[in-house]
Amino acid sequence: MPRIKSSVRDVRKNKKQRAINRAGMSTLKTAIRKTRTSTEENWISNSNNSNKVIDKAVQHGLIHKNTGARYKSRLAKAKKPEAATA
Repeated sequence: MPRIKSSVRDVRKNKKQRAINRAGMSTLKTAIRKTRTSTEENWISNSNNSNKVIDKAVQHGLIHKNTGARYKSRLAKAKKPEAATA
């Protein structure tokens, strides 16, 4: 445990930020998982939702912008509805 006052404050701040980051990553992973496992009729709405969550994660600095672009690209490639591909 640190003894220096600023280090004590840093530990407290880091603990709060870690909780925020973990919650954000959990939300991100859940949205991506929902999209990957969704059925044909729910795919579009889940895809839009996961794209929104990915964009928010990039905006808040949770993930890098290229990582967000990669996630969105892989989701779009992974499963396209039959109507869009025909």
